[in-house]
Amino acid sequence: MRTLGLLGGMSAESTAIYYRELNRLVRERLGGLHSAELLLWSVDFAPIAALQAQGQWDETGRLLADGARRLEQAGAEAIVLCTNTMHLNAPMIAGAVGVPFLHIGDATAAALKAKGVKRPLLLATRFTMEQTFYKDRLVAAGLDPMTPEEADRGRLHAIIYDELCQGVVNPASKAEALAMVAKGRAAGADGVIFGCTEIGLLLGQDDLDVPAVDTTLVHCEAAVDFALG
Repeated sequence: MRTLGLLGGMSAESTAIYYRELNRLVRERLGGLHSAELLLWSVDFAPIAALQAQGQWDETGRLLADGARRLEQAGAEAIVLCTNTMHLNAPMIAGAVGVPFLHIGDATAAALKAKGVKRPLLLATRFTMEQTFYKDRLVAAGLDPMTPEEADRGRLHAIIYDELCQGVVNPASKAEALAMVAKGRAAGADGVIFGCTEIGLLLGQDDLDVPAVDTTLVHCEAAVDFALG
């Protein structure tokens, strides 16, 4: 089994899901008392979030690249960045290490295509919905991603940072998110991407009438494929 290096803390809520899910998948595949071989470098998210808000992406990339190097030095055989938004820094992080960087966008695109989705509605932070680093990865895979309208993007961003990242799951916010999905469906979306690693805390496949891909879960699947491959 290969050792996975988790670069997490963004947020701690979803990073805990990574730890739990990776161990569950390994146990499911190997049986008995098996669990995943993991190293975790978990950052303090508050300074990272402040840099995000200021648009200081070079600085966030420097910090995360340093974390990835520390994981590699400790024995990680691949880097798993436990956040969608910070894949904006994926080139800088991947370039800082000599081991594979397992990109969440690749796992997401593969899962969408396996479900027959062509026009997914991307639910995520404003950074992920409005910048090109993530959507371009999906387009390169042959997908046509959509995003909510501007006001809904702002509201969803607030739900993520002010509630989900702090462990708060609000039924009223769930209703708002489902209304965004309904608008997307009316505009032609044939699937939904839980494109922030916390969205799965708020929504599930059972809430929707179209296929959904939880990026956290498919990223973990891809990581375990690598670890056991």
